[in-house]
Amino acid sequence: MEREAILQQAMAGDINAFQSLFAAFQQPLKSYLYRLLTDRNDVDDLTHDTFIRAFDKIGTFNAEASLKTWVFRIATNLAYDHLRKLKRWPVDAQDQGARLAIGNPEISGSFRIVHQHYTSGAYEMREHIDFCFTCISKTLPIENQVAMILKDIYDFPVKEICQILDKSEGVVKHLLNDSRETMTNIFDHRCALVNKNGICDQCSQLNGIFNPRQDQQEQRMKLELVKESKRFNRAELFELRTQLVKAIDPLQSSGTDLQDIIMRCTRTAIGDVKDFFSPPPVKAL
Repeated sequence: MEREAILQQAMAGDINAFQSLFAAFQQPLKSYLYRLLTDRNDVDDLTHDTFIRAFDKIGTFNAEASLKTWVFRIATNLAYDHLRKLKRWPVDAQDQGARLAIGNPEISGSFRIVHQHYTSGAYEMREHIDFCFTCISKTLPIENQVAMILKDIYDFPVKEICQILDKSEGVVKHLLNDSRETMTNIFDHRCALVNKNGICDQCSQLNGIFNPRQDQQEQRMKLELVKESKRFNRAELFELRTQLVKAIDPLQSSGTDLQDIIMRCTRTAIGDVKDFFSPPPVKAL
């Protein structure tokens, strides 16, 4: 059946028809929500709430935007309602998380359990760069974060971001420029992978913990970001980061479980959640 016919059925109240349309972009939606929320339980809840609210309002869909854009707008509004109750992340959130893990044997032990026994507990430096990108994007105001992630990671056109955020084209372009500049400045001062004066080298440190037989410099030099760091300017390095991040689904990668528990530790350290708990809710082998 053609998509238009399925859409008409959905708009007439056929939930199965709507589910078939929603399924086409459900995984990118969940990935997007994880980058905003950094909690898999919250992602599942908001994905469910988005589906219910979108189906409830499907009769109002007027095709001024694509169905995907329309649903992403609903999800973004729900995420915004959730996030505005929380503080923006500090630039040193990862440092705080690292200090908590080092000082707490239960947490550091949980990292090792996940790495050794969980289905997606592998450590790859490229996936931690994705993790770092998410953490640093959390330091932005919510609208800036949303605009940048939609454009630079999920390739939404500016026109559709305007519809999702209900902002003019000029405002969205300002949000994008401001976000990229802020992210670039933070990376420029923090990332020790591409800047010898950077203060954060978690990627190499964690690689040494979880992959002790692998030479850290060898792993670094496999990354285009590192290989090109002496050649490209700051803006081009930011573009390289976004290309790397685009290629990773933070919910479906070889290191999803490990990165998620590291994220949980980070959220605990900065006060986003009250208590770190173990074992984490991931599937064991």
